[in-house]
Amino acid sequence: MNRNLPVNVDRIAEDIDALAKVTEPGHPWTRRAFSPLFLEGRAYIEARMKMAGLETRIDAAGNLIGRRAGTKPGLGTIMVGSHSDTVPDGGRFDGIAGVIAALEVARALKDQAITLQHDLEIVDFLAEEVSIFGVSCVGSRGMTGQLPEAWLSRTSGERDLAQGILCVGGDPATLLAQRRPDLKGFLELHIEQGPVLENEKKDIGIVTAIAGITRIEVTVEGRADHAGTTPMDARADALVAASQLVLDIRNAAAERAKTPGHFAATVGEFRIEPNAANVVPSKVVLLIDGRAEIRSDMEDFCRWLDAHVVKLAIAHGVTINSPSRVSDNYPTPGNPGLLKTLENACETVGARHRRMASGAGHDTAWIAKVAPAAMIFVPCKEGRSHSADEWAENDDIALGAAVLFEAVREMDRTLDREALDGTHTR
Repeated sequence: MNRNLPVNVDRIAEDIDALAKVTEPGHPWTRRAFSPLFLEGRAYIEARMKMAGLETRIDAAGNLIGRRAGTKPGLGTIMVGSHSDTVPDGGRFDGIAGVIAALEVARALKDQAITLQHDLEIVDFLAEEVSIFGVSCVGSRGMTGQLPEAWLSRTSGERDLAQGILCVGGDPATLLAQRRPDLKGFLELHIEQGPVLENEKKDIGIVTAIAGITRIEVTVEGRADHAGTTPMDARADALVAASQLVLDIRNAAAERAKTPGHFAATVGEFRIEPNAANVVPSKVVLLIDGRAEIRSDMEDFCRWLDAHVVKLAIAHGVTINSPSRVSDNYPTPGNPGLLKTLENACETVGARHRRMASGAGHDTAWIAKVAPAAMIFVPCKEGRSHSADEWAENDDIALGAAVLFEAVREMDRTLDREALDGTHTR
């Protein structure tokens, strides 16, 4: 790798390795939000922020922020960052790479005595992963006034989310009123969590959109009968019908995945009643996780599903309810101006790049609702993520940090002279 980069490769590796050691024994790499280990990791990050000359604080939503003042007070804030919490048993780079790369941008600016006109903030968002309270992206939603008030009452053990936020240094009493009108642009680096960049030997993925996530519940009801005495042609087996539905969903998603936009659908939850070896299953409830870069693709899938379950119910002699959308989030496009800025930055540092969608959710999706935002991917080994096998090469992360560095400098020059196509509101 070309080491003639504006960032310090070894410093990035040192920080990622240090955070990897802050984990539950026997469960690498586990540092869940709101846990003592999470706070230990946060303390390390905050100390490194201070060493970089950043002024640190915890905002009302529990986000750790390091600030570097610009030369023109009131011009606005450029923000870069990600999250340091992990899923259980996996997350050595997921989120962490983005936080450390962002921190390295601030350090590189200091090393080179470059002062921006805009304020620069490096952020470690609280609880991007699904937390012990059953919700995710707590910090990015909370920072921007998008956290549902009812979430504060969600409990885990003897405490609720409000108490959890308080324990990490946030202020739940003022959280719901928090806004960030000063944000002029946001960037996030993340490992791809897929194999495309590695397979195509690309250095950087420029994220065109974060796929919308739609979760759909379907209930199949048949009739409980004796498994040994009921004739095979006289059964209303809910599991047989549900199993066929799972296969049909997989095939329907595979066909839609061949279209230009990213599409995926998975049956990830499956509950059977009465779940006894000698009883014909009477009821199955399944939950579909659907993801689409293009909203019309998801609407088309939902129309297909609505019609298909009717046909399937008749064919199997069961009852299938109308599919119910449990949650439904629209895709979030990257800001066109920032996508171009990132492409320019890739060219500056000599990074091979391609445009691509994100099938996973990220904090960027919530920041993008209030300010111009975009993100980049760096390769990860075999696309593995959310597992102990997750791995990203430090040189790849460093190259991504160099892209962020160049993009931040261009943003500082152009944010107030260009509209960045003004597409961050919908």
